[in-house]
Amino acid sequence: MELLIALVPMFAWGSTALVSGKMGGSPNQQTLGMTIGAFFFSIVVFFVLQPTMTLATVLFGFLSGVFWSIGQKGQFQGMHHMGISVALPVSTGMQLILNTIAGAVLFGEWRKSGDFLLGGLALALLMIGSYYTSRQDLDREKLLPAGQKMFDFGKGFRALLISTLGYGAYTIILTWADLDPAAVILPQSVGMVAGAFLFTLGDIRYDRYVLKNNATGLLWGLGNVCMLMGIQSLGLAVSFSLSQMGIIISTLGGIFLLGERKTKKELVYVVLGCLFVIGGGILLGYMKSI
Repeated sequence: MELLIALVPMFAWGSTALVSGKMGGSPNQQTLGMTIGAFFFSIVVFFVLQPTMTLATVLFGFLSGVFWSIGQKGQFQGMHHMGISVALPVSTGMQLILNTIAGAVLFGEWRKSGDFLLGGLALALLMIGSYYTSRQDLDREKLLPAGQKMFDFGKGFRALLISTLGYGAYTIILTWADLDPAAVILPQSVGMVAGAFLFTLGDIRYDRYVLKNNATGLLWGLGNVCMLMGIQSLGLAVSFSLSQMGIIISTLGGIFLLGERKTKKELVYVVLGCLFVIGGGILLGYMKSI
């Protein structure tokens, strides 16, 4: 049951980028719309479960939400500059490095030598998978129609660096504070909305795209609750890594649902990368069962 709960974010978060792509809007509109949807989701959860609130829950929850908004805005910018099928795998690989190392080293989740061996192998598989799903064909530009340009990988990568730091702080703070997942999501969502308003101030149009992207916030909220529950039972290194297997959904969805063009060689890279990611996720699950 613990592993099943930890796998929910894979499907919820893996679908988020696809839904936001269908909803449309600028990165700022997508970020703000998503945070508002997550806020509504957290209100429902709070009144249904009625968890106990503490000062630490409010403070650390709010702070983690602000850092999340930094990470999400950077990720939407990365997707805008690189495309979903490239940006999400790159973002996933960078987050996996940071969070797995934090869980294993800072929080001591890997205690035995065997943990470091299997965990290191799983991390390597996930990173290789992220690399192959984002690998581009060097001859791609020759195959594009005249006047059509490739995405701007440099701008996207810089946006994802900032995104990784924001996302990393969001998960590390919550893991360190060890808060009740049901209680923390409300102050966290308030921090998300506050951060989104602050970081998009003066550079956003408040129109239907903000409202339409509320749907992505509902999906994200479901994945967030399940990941926080997974962190408590499985630890940061395993739970977060399993949640990031959603790149399989987002990568393939970006190609087949959103129509992002790939060469035949790039399609082979994507399939190979997805197989590595699945292998890494299975190995992480095996680690917790022994």
